[in-house]
This record gives sequence, structure tokens and C-alpha cells, in this order.
Amino acid sequence: MSVNRACHVCQQSRAGWYQKLKPKVLDAPLKARMHEIASTRVRYGFWRIYVLIRRDGWHVNHKRIYRLYKEEGLNLRSKRPHRRRAAAHRLERPTLTAPDQSWSMDFVSDALFNGQRFRALTVVDNFTRECLAIEAGQSLTGQDVVQALMRIATERGALPHRIQADNGPEFVSLQLDKWAYDNGVTLDYSRPGKPTDNPFIESFNGSLRDECLNTTWFMSLADARNKLENWRQDYNYFRPHSALADTPPALFAKQFAVTPNLSDSPV
Repeated sequence: MSVNRACHVCQQSRAGWYQKLKPKVLDAPLKARMHEIASTRVRYGFWRIYVLIRRDGWHVNHKRIYRLYKEEGLNLRSKRPHRRRAAAHRLERPTLTAPDQSWSMDFVSDALFNGQRFRALTVVDNFTRECLAIEAGQSLTGQDVVQALMRIATERGALPHRIQADNGPEFVSLQLDKWAYDNGVTLDYSRPGKPTDNPFIESFNGSLRDECLNTTWFMSLADARNKLENWRQDYNYFRPHSALADTPPALFAKQFAVTPNLSDSPV
């Protein structure tokens, strides 16, 4: 029996026979928003763009976003090589269960617009993945590292149990060694030539260079400090972190917030 005949027999309108389609989200405004994100977050790939789209309230699945991402040519051009096998470590890394159990630190180098070089000390919490500091300067010493760690510990109201670092002269200095001994902090050094012993800071430094250093002009050291701090705040409070189920590090850390113990303040 045809639809016309069935509707006539049942005295039902043909309009009620067919399922009404839900209004679709048009591609045009979705593409516009994707371009807006990609233009301001130039090193964000498909997944982070998808997370931000969902955060904005768009009810679309990742397959559609990926299709539009490819159609609009937004895919990143460069791909990082992957190691074929993991490097062996001296000791099995302890499982982290809370903030401030383990920090990592390292240096990155860059230049101002006039070619003048500068360095930046980077410090991250290995559990929450928060960037605790980016300290830029033309010449940073072991004492500068100590002062940065003291400031971070005072702000957080806590000292780390251990700090992972490489064997750079600033990290094996007498000043840092004495500070760590006085405060009961273990310094865990990487093996020479093995940056994979300190994967958290290496991953962070890669993001810092990819998303900030390689895309930003620094007109002066003060300008560099300001822009690096702005990027740090964005990294901690806005940027989706894939290791934290796309939650920004600072928001993830709020789950473990405790009242600082002022009696344990660093010296």
C-alpha cells in the first residue's frame, strides 16, 4: 500500500508520516569558529580545536570536526619524529599521586628580535603538569635557580620531594646542592646525553618552543618575560592537556588543593 493510500485510509496527514529532521549545525559558522581558533592558536592541532569547539557548546562529534579540519587545510604541516624504542632508565619512576611530589626543571634558549640571546628556566610539576615558572634572563646562575625555587615554594606553600634535572652547571652548583640539602629535597639528575630521563620537562619545552618561542617576536628582555608569563598563564588555565583528559593543568590541580602549612615554609 502506498503512503498516500495509507494516509487516506487512516485519515492522517502525510506531513505527520515522515520523521521531522532535527536542525543541523551548519558548516559555515563552525568553519568560521575553527579558523578563529586556528588563527590565534597556531600550533593547536585537530584534537585541541575539537575540545575548544565542544567547550563553546557546539554539539558535534570529532569525525565531523576532523573532516572540516582537513577540508579547510588547517592541519599542521610539521610532524615530530617518534623514537622507535624507549630509552632505558636507571631506576623505575615512582608513581605520582599528588602535587609537589616531583618537579622537573630545565633551560631553553632563544633570541630577541636583534639577535641577542637569552635563556629561560622552566619548572613544571610532574603530576599536575602545571608550569610553575618561566624565568628569563641573559645570564642565569645556580643562585638564580635557587631563588626561583624558593619563590615557587613560598607561593605554593610546599616543597617538592624531589626535583628532576639534567647535569647543567646551574643544576650541579653548590648553591642548589646546599639549598636542597637544607630543605630535604632530593635532586634526581638525568644520565648524560639522556634527555628521555626527564620526559615531563622535555615535553613541556617542546610545547613552549612550538607554540610560543617559534611564533613570537621578543622586542626586549622585559617584553620576553611578559609574553612568556602570558603564555604560561594560558597554558595553565586554558590550554587542553591531553595527558589530563583535555583538562587545563591548573583546573586539574584544584582537585588536590590543600591549605598551605606555613610551618613548613622553605628557608
